[in-house]
Amino acid sequence: MWVEDWAPRAACRQDTPDALFVRGAEQNKAKQVCSSCPVRTECLAEALDNQIEWGVWGGMTERERRALIRRKPAASWRSVLENARVQHNENNVTV
Repeated sequence: MWVEDWAPRAACRQDTPDALFVRGAEQNKAKQVCSSCPVRTECLAEALDNQIEWGVWGGMTERERRALIRRKPAASWRSVLENARVQHNENNVTV
């Protein structure tokens, strides 16, 4: 299920914004916050669809996001990620 109002559920909601807008090795620390975030996919889609240039969003740095956008410049990332989530969930259903 896609969460429309995802920001209040984000793992980083308690952090200062500056913690996610860092450079170099500090980005790895910021990405760790995202690793257990329940709305990581929604956050990433937001950043990709709006081509947000700075900070760590959805566990990806600006460089990583730019690489994705270059590969699929006209993509609706929300659709791409939402469909991937559905397929992942369908493949991992236990009987």
